[in-house]
Amino acid sequence: MSFVYHTETAGAARNVPARSEVRLEDTWDLTPLYASPEAWEADFRLLQERFPKVAEFRGRVAESAATLLEVLEFEKSVDMLVEKLGQYASLRTTEDSSNNESLAREARLEGLLVRVGEAFSFIAPELQSAPDEVFDGFLKDPLLAEWVVPLKKLRRLKSHTLSANEERLLALGSVAMRGHGETFSQLTNVDMKFGTVRDDQGRERELTQSSFSSFLQQRNPAVRREAFHKFYAEFRDHQYTLATAYANSVRADVFYARARNYPSAIEAALFRDDVPLSVYENLISTVREHLPPLYRYFDLRKRVLGLDEIHHYDTYVPMVGDVQTDVPWDGAVDQVLAALAPLGEEYIATLAHGLREGRWCDRYENKGKRSGAFSSGTYSSPPYIMMNYKSDVFSDVYTLAHEAGHSMHTWYATRTQSFQNYHYPIFLAEVASTFNEILLTEHLLKNTDDRRMRAYIINRQIDDLRGTLYRQTMFAEFEKAVHAAEEAGEALTLERFKHIYRGLLDAYFGPDFVIDDELELECLRIPHFYGAFYVYKYATGISAAVALAEQVLSGGDVERYLNFLRSGGSKFPIETLAEAGVDMSSPAPVAAALALFERRVAELEDLLKEG
Repeated sequence: MSFVYHTETAGAARNVPARSEVRLEDTWDLTPLYASPEAWEADFRLLQERFPKVAEFRGRVAESAATLLEVLEFEKSVDMLVEKLGQYASLRTTEDSSNNESLAREARLEGLLVRVGEAFSFIAPELQSAPDEVFDGFLKDPLLAEWVVPLKKLRRLKSHTLSANEERLLALGSVAMRGHGETFSQLTNVDMKFGTVRDDQGRERELTQSSFSSFLQQRNPAVRREAFHKFYAEFRDHQYTLATAYANSVRADVFYARARNYPSAIEAALFRDDVPLSVYENLISTVREHLPPLYRYFDLRKRVLGLDEIHHYDTYVPMVGDVQTDVPWDGAVDQVLAALAPLGEEYIATLAHGLREGRWCDRYENKGKRSGAFSSGTYSSPPYIMMNYKSDVFSDVYTLAHEAGHSMHTWYATRTQSFQNYHYPIFLAEVASTFNEILLTEHLLKNTDDRRMRAYIINRQIDDLRGTLYRQTMFAEFEKAVHAAEEAGEALTLERFKHIYRGLLDAYFGPDFVIDDELELECLRIPHFYGAFYVYKYATGISAAVALAEQVLSGGDVERYLNFLRSGGSKFPIETLAEAGVDMSSPAPVAAALALFERRVAELEDLLKEG
């Protein structure tokens, strides 16, 4: 890896190749899914022929263990076919969203899946209607031994499952009840226009939802300030519409919770993963107790950037701004593999093969390709990785480590669990990926003595912890407060939202931080709020990852961590993490992650001292 220090200048224009111009070895190999589009079409026809046969089981689902096994295995065969078809269609669209053949393939499948879902909708209600003694018999029957876990998970929902007619009404109304999310998306992504801003090099660029974060990383504070105020001026122009949309989202959450007999909306959201309310509350209270190190970091940031006062738009620009790296793809793979070496030969050999000759990863940008990065695997295919890797973007090395964590989580789960038990829940999904980033940070710090590079790496980890642990916990506290307000019968108005959010901004940013009035509107632009009580999982995930990484790096039992990867969705997440050595029912893992944040701030202070 080479580190190059320079004064930032406008980069040369890059020609983005068409998909047909990309080297084959730089693309993913989808032949393990389907050797050709024609092979996909054959399975599509097979699905069309197969799924209607589920009607033969209507009224018979719970008649005996043998019949139930037949039903479950038939449903599994269809689910595996759907997963495979969906994976191929999705990845083909991802690699070039302008390809009409790929778009048509995905649209045809989506249309068919509506019919498949409708055809299978009777199975769960019929099974839930079985008397307890009958269902208990199913759990004890050797015929159903491989289905005990999903059956137990389903049965937990019995007291929150309504009559067939009531369930039908909820299903019929779901699209209308959730329409506010689509309204929010269309308004913020399509209708809202933010104008243009001149960047550090004087180039006029469009300000969009995507480019906003880029402008906040510009070295010139005037650019950051202008982008911030222009961006939120558009939100102010639509604030009442946005507040109404979000209020309806909260009301829908409360409605569904009450309809299904949950004590509250938050408990309804936590129930499916069997996460106690205390985990959510411990997260908030523990973070609240550790706010002073965050204030200390903001003060350091203000001093290093030479600011008279610090605003929200000053919190994203790198504090060490003259570090750039040149890490080609093979170098990034080498760095990631070296960092993950403590996980053992099987992990490293498997990942090395996948990233090189196995062609798991679609590496570089091309015209029409989706932006960002993700990992996506199925039970019967490699755990593919989509990237837009750039050798001069240091964070892309971290992105590779992150997505590799997801992929190896999937790889181990598919080789250990049955199809019905391999899907790990979102609560666990970010643990393996963030774990890899932590190991990469430790590896990079161990292998460089360069003062500025060390400061750059540490600053990056601090900002990761700040964004994932502190910021997401603030979001989680806001969601809890607004849902509680609705449940208490309070009016959810624009001013109520802003008042709640302003209190949180003051608490989380501290007394020496300047809160611009526009920032109160941030609560109206977070897409995750339309899928309530999701964001806390980012904070718990990074806390668990820190604890697991410290275990492995201190010479702990690596097999415990690998068994965590192997467990997939075979247990509820709190139990899975407990077996790996992390007790998320206590505040300890969150406190440990916050302690790491405080240590890193102290290290950064020392590294950035003059001279």
